[in-house]
Amino acid sequence: MGKNIDYMMELVKEYLSGKTPRHIFELDFQTEIIARYKKMVHEDRDHAEYFYDVLSDDGVDAGDGLSDEEYKRLIKRQYNKVKDIGKGDLR
Repeated sequence: MGKNIDYMMELVKEYLSGKTPRHIFELDFQTEIIARYKKMVHEDRDHAEYFYDVLSDDGVDAGDGLSDEEYKRLIKRQYNKVKDIGKGDLR
């Protein structure tokens, strides 16, 4: 993966590990995806689009109304889906 995709994956990983509180993660994620998305596409279009669909649209953006625990489970599930594409599993 490219450095911008890796950075975004690390941002999510830090949240999942408990290093970043939810409210900070949500703000940072939105800021960074806006700043880095075009660069991510240049690194690997398919991976960047999948990342955006799975972690942004179906993850972070879908978290309204979820408890912190439910939200973390959602983000973990979405994060694992994105990690799986490195293994060739685009589901």
